[in-house]
Amino acid sequence: MIEFNRMAAGETIRRLRKERELSQEVFSGLVGIARSHLAMIEKGSKQPNFETIWRIANAFDIPPSELVAQIENFARS
Repeated sequence: MIEFNRMAAGETIRRLRKERELSQEVFSGLVGIARSHLAMIEKGSKQPNFETIWRIANAFDIPPSELVAQIENFARS
């Protein structure tokens, strides 16, 4: 069983965003959320809901299942 890790989603999203050399401003626009909302997700103070995960995955051009798998891998480490 994987323990819940409040930081897993945010750290994974931040890492993927930085690998693609996207600012929070640009990426939040691609996702369709406020930059402040993205910043809170990346800091772990706000957890993304399923719709937001879906939109983030689409902005990264990956399936939502791949994004969730990467979040799970972070939580395991």
